[in-house]
Amino acid sequence: MSDDLLALAADLQRRGEPFALATVVRCERPTSAKPGAKALIRDDGTVSGWVGGACAEPTVVREAMNALRDGRPRLLGLVGEGGRGPSRTEGIVEYPMTCHSGGTLEIYVEPYLPKPLLVLVGHGPVIDALSTLGRGADYAVVVTTGGPAELGQLRLTPRASVVVATHADTDEDVLTHVLTTDAGYVSLVASSRRAAVIVDRLKDRGVASDRLGQLKSPAGIDIGATEPAEIAVSILAEIIQHHRSGKPEPATADSMEATDPICGMVVDVASRYRSQIGDRTVYFCCRACKETFDRR
Repeated sequence: MSDDLLALAADLQRRGEPFALATVVRCERPTSAKPGAKALIRDDGTVSGWVGGACAEPTVVREAMNALRDGRPRLLGLVGEGGRGPSRTEGIVEYPMTCHSGGTLEIYVEPYLPKPLLVLVGHGPVIDALSTLGRGADYAVVVTTGGPAELGQLRLTPRASVVVATHADTDEDVLTHVLTTDAGYVSLVASSRRAAVIVDRLKDRGVASDRLGQLKSPAGIDIGATEPAEIAVSILAEIIQHHRSGKPEPATADSMEATDPICGMVVDVASRYRSQIGDRTVYFCCRACKETFDRR
């Protein structure tokens, strides 16, 4: 890896920003990229480095974005026209590449995700115990009073978990804010009776019903917990269960796919190579496919 790419990866890790690293691990000539070539793909799709052009880079970027969504590495097999497919196909995501150099590339894509965020709002023995347990489970734990300025600085993505336990009227203010974010897990530490009252008040405030349906209240799975440490264990277990059993984050509208009519490759509709035919937009993997289509 070049020094610049290594420095960028280290900087992104320090800032807690996700990225994927793509490395060419094997090739069969002719290919423009060689083993050891690397590229870093950020969560906005920007690429630093190089693992091949034309069809290869868009495919790698798409799979890198998928890896950032599901957290799983993958080995890609990009097989060009006339090229031999990988001899070991199990575990390889294979793509026919009719418009690259003609050989075969095998590229390993590995996501680097920051520690999942666990936000604990409030104070007390349950919060203290959950803070200790969360760090032991390798969460990035933030304990806050729940002020608007503090909450506004947090990056509440679908991988983030928020536990609210202020035991005061501020519970409603905090939940009103958090339930408008993308936080994947949100729970309230309260008795069943108090939780029901707060949910009714959140409805009156106009909190979306689908988000209210995702609120865990009271927090934690039922293990018969009575002591603060036991309640904290039940909450952490529920958080882990939620994230382990949940479906990968869905692709956004910007990452919807179409088929290149020239080479048959699946491409993102965000591709800059496109042609307008009446009221229909046609998408291409590269300039060569677009020019071939436009000449017809």
